[in-house]
Amino acid sequence: MKKQIHSEHAPPPGGYYSQGIHAGPFIFVSGQLPFAAGGQIEAETAAGQTRQALANVEMILAEAQASMDNLVSVTIYVSDIDLWPKVNEAYEVYLDDVSIPPARAVVPTQELHFGALVEISAIAYRE
Repeated sequence: MKKQIHSEHAPPPGGYYSQGIHAGPFIFVSGQLPFAAGGQIEAETAAGQTRQALANVEMILAEAQASMDNLVSVTIYVSDIDLWPKVNEAYEVYLDDVSIPPARAVVPTQELHFGALVEISAIAYRE
C-alpha cells in the first residue's frame, strides 16, 4: 500500500508528481529544488540553496511523521561540481544532529530547472 505525502509547508509540485510517497516502511521524497515559501528561489549561493532544499525535504518528512534522522539515502544534484565544497559543508551542518549519516550520491549536472544550483531527493525509513 502506498500513500501520497503532501505538505502545505513545502513547495507544491511543479508537474505531475507527488512531493513524497509513503510505501511500507519507506518514504520517498521527490527532488526538491531550493524554492522558498513564496515559490521563488531566494538564496543565491550554493550553501543557501542546499539549506532551503533540505528544509523542503524536512517539511515533507514531517508530514509523514518522520524526521531527518529517518533518512537512509540522499541524492544531491549539483549544477557545477566546483560548488561541491560549499554544498557539502551546508549539508553537514544541516544534518549535524542526525545520529547516523545517510548514504549519499552526488550527481554533477550541467543545469537544473529554473537556474537552481542544487536539487535534493531522499529516501527515509520509518517503522
